[in-house]
Amino acid sequence: MITRSKLAEQLREYQIRSKHDWASVSFFSSTSNLASSRVDVVIFVIWELVVLAFLAFAAVSLYFRHIRLAFILVCITVLLLLCMKITKQVRLARKKKRRMLLPLSM
Repeated sequence: MITRSKLAEQLREYQIRSKHDWASVSFFSSTSNLASSRVDVVIFVIWELVVLAFLAFAAVSLYFRHIRLAFILVCITVLLLLCMKITKQVRLARKKKRRMLLPLSM
């Protein structure tokens, strides 16, 4: 027979197992105790690599004294960071909305 205490214990174990503290995702998120799927983590790692590549290209263009190109690359990098932050907030809002639609017995 399933009791309330067993359900609470299973829920606690599930939350502990599903909790991921990924440095890349928590760096751009407002909460560090975020439960993310592996797909989310892979997507954000790829985004971070693209951002780092743009910053590296900006540094190289500054080295060769192409200031306009460096400025454009830095602006693109800032826009990418803003897009990452916005998509993260949209995904969290969707998750919260889906959780609120679940019945309380779940």
